Parts: sequence; structure tokens; C-alpha cells
Amino acid sequence: MVTIAQVQRLHTAWFAALATATGGKTFSTHGCTWAWLPARSQLLLLFPEEVSLAGIRPGLAEGSRLGARTVGVWLNGAVRSSSLSSLGFSPGWQPWWMAAPVGVPAAYEDGAAELSTEVPEYLGPLARELRVVRSQPRQAWHAETRVGGNVVGAAYAFYPSGVPGLRGLGGIFSLEVLPEYRHRGLGTALLSRAAKTAAASGARHLAVNAAPSGSEFFAARGFDLVGRGKTLWMAL
Repeated sequence: MVTIAQVQRLHTAWFAALATATGGKTFSTHGCTWAWLPARSQLLLLFPEEVSLAGIRPGLAEGSRLGARTVGVWLNGAVRSSSLSSLGFSPGWQPWWMAAPVGVPAAYEDGAAELSTEVPEYLGPLARELRVVRSQPRQAWHAETRVGGNVVGAAYAFYPSGVPGLRGLGGIFSLEVLPEYRHRGLGTALLSRAAKTAAASGARHLAVNAAPSGSEFFAARGFDLVGRGKTLWMAL
């Protein structure tokens, strides 16, 4: 069974991979783990066991030095976060962590989706983040779907190696289809292609981080709720 702790480790590994691929970094301050994502000028505090202002303040100072415009905090739902409001953080969207055996989403038709390492239409942060599939080709993949030659949907599959406690667990990240192209099976095709790719590399289960509005999509395709987290955000 996939646990909340495993999903949090998976997300931490994903943000670390993005940071490395885009010229960012991860660092720690008094027990707080941070990921600097320069493509989006964003600093993330990832799943501290408790909120420590002694650890957060130096992290924010480093974020300011790096040029961060926004700071996000990802938390387990059980961690108290009231002290963050004194620093200017406001509640954000709620992650719904869901998981499924990899064979369930992989069983769907995936013919409308293809793997890609280059997407000429991508600009700015999207183009920079795509580097993760070229810098880590054995653990990160990008799937896309096109209509009329244009990209209308995409998703990342991720199966990290060497992360304690994550053997057999992969993830699907940033799955999105443009609103006007939804309800055509394109999102399902992306999910299936990503699942097949992760399975071929050894993944036995998949986890996703669904917004509440997207949870029905994943539930209908075999994913069960593992737990709910919370995010907080502030501008620097």
C-alpha cells in the first residue's frame, strides 16, 4: 500500500530533479528542505515535520538572494501551520494524493499520446523544465498529445532511482489538457502512456497529486485517495 510519507518523498524527489535540470538547487536550513526552481522564480519548502521559524527565515533570505518571486510551502495535512501567517503566507490549494497499481491506468488506450524530448511550441518555463527528460532519461519522461499538429495536452512520468522508501513507486506530474480539448480521451491517453513508460522501468504503483477538481478524473481510472495535504504561498 502506498503511504502519505512515500508520496511526499516522491514529490520531493521530483522537485529536486526539476531544480537540477533547470539550473536550480536544493538546500537545507535547520531541518527544512528547500527546492529552488529558477525557471519559475519559485522557492519551495518541502514537507517539514514541523514548522520552524528558525529554519524558515534563513530559507526565505536565501530565496530573496536568489531572486525568488514566490515561495510555496508543501505540508502534510497534520502539520500545524498557523505560525506561517505571521510571515505573510496565505493558504493555497489542497493537494489530494492518490495512488493506483501501475497496471490499472496502463490498461487504457494510449494511441493519442506519444513520448517526446523536444516540443518546439514550449517557451519560457515549459521549455526549461523539459530539460528534465534529457538530463534524466532513465527516470523522467514527457508525453504529449496533439490535435491538428498542435500540442493540446501533456504529462510527465517519473520513476526515481536510489531514493530510500520509493522502490516500485513512480509518479505522474503536470497532467493537463487544454479546456477546449477535454472529454475526448486525450487525458486518459496521456495517463496510460505515462503509466506504461513508468511500468517498463520497474514501477509497480503510481502516485498523483490531484487538485480537488481533478480527483474525479483519477478516481474513475483506478486511483484511490491516500491522503490530503495543504499548501501555503507568499510573494517576495
